Amino acid sequence: MMLRLGTRRSTLAMTQSTLVADQLRAAGHAVELVEITTHGDTSSEHLTLIGGTGVFSAAIRHALLAGEIDLAVHSLKDLPVVPEPGLVVAAIPLRADARDALVARDGLTLGELPEGAVVGTGSPRRAAQLRALGLGLDVRPVRGNVDTRIGLVTSGRCDAVVLARAGLLRIGRLAEVTEVLDPIQVLPAPGQGALAVECRADRTDLLPVLAALDDADSRTTTTAERALLAALEAGCTAPIGALAEVVEGVDGVELSLRAFVGSEDGSAELRRSLVGSVDEPADLGRRLALILLEDGAADLAVTLDPDPPGRVELPELPDGVPIPPRAHPDPATARPHHDSEQVS
Repeated sequence: MMLRLGTRRSTLAMTQSTLVADQLRAAGHAVELVEITTHGDTSSEHLTLIGGTGVFSAAIRHALLAGEIDLAVHSLKDLPVVPEPGLVVAAIPLRADARDALVARDGLTLGELPEGAVVGTGSPRRAAQLRALGLGLDVRPVRGNVDTRIGLVTSGRCDAVVLARAGLLRIGRLAEVTEVLDPIQVLPAPGQGALAVECRADRTDLLPVLAALDDADSRTTTTAERALLAALEAGCTAPIGALAEVVEGVDGVELSLRAFVGSEDGSAELRRSLVGSVDEPADLGRRLALILLEDGAADLAVTLDPDPPGRVELPELPDGVPIPPRAHPDPATARPHHDSEQVS
């Protein structure tokens, strides 16, 4: 039987889908990729205006439910935390490095960027944490694929952009990373670095096939992170970061979970962490969310105007067409970062 794997048409989506397809082929299954265009791919609007990152998965999920494809591969961080009736995440393969990465001009690190440097990101979560560092960066919202965003740096429109390291790894662009950001400074999105292999819940013939791709630790950590996100009742584009890790504790293996909630302007933030059982990841996520809510998280996770003055536009330019350069700000002494993380 030929398995039809639905995927978005972007380079990253095709690469991620091919990774899963190759694992299935290695297990003896025939797989073909079926390209699907989503509203998130065709719209130039900011994600907060078009319904968040769930717009990337809606068309693919519709194709699954309609029986037009057999399975789909998503970036797990792009999937809404509310389950889709009739569908199931049958596998979460081995997770890649979840951290964010900086691509900056002249090989600069975050701390080396001068005050006023323009840093582009499409994520309110990244924007909130970058502003909270107190480095005086000019953080601006951007849209576009990896090539387009990195092109803003090489053309001089931005001094730096922040992207997921996992995506850059998968498409062979790690050489352009100037710094991998420490989670102490910038926590990743819940589920970042992980893939979700989804199919219809009634496909009893397919579920065991896909379950063979599942990685236990990857499912455990992402379950904790997404349970926290769900308990906070926040969407994929909210300024919330989380990272769970399976670690060796005093009494054996345990699950550590860190989380960030902040205002997108960087004026206020909460950082909390909690340790629990690897056997109850969802419970750990919910308990840490409760701590955050008790400490005022609901008042912080407010998204600002998604299209503020000074937004860096990202036209999809043909090859060879340059983007006009911008002048770089004069170097200035960066303000120190004050880490407000507390351990509960």
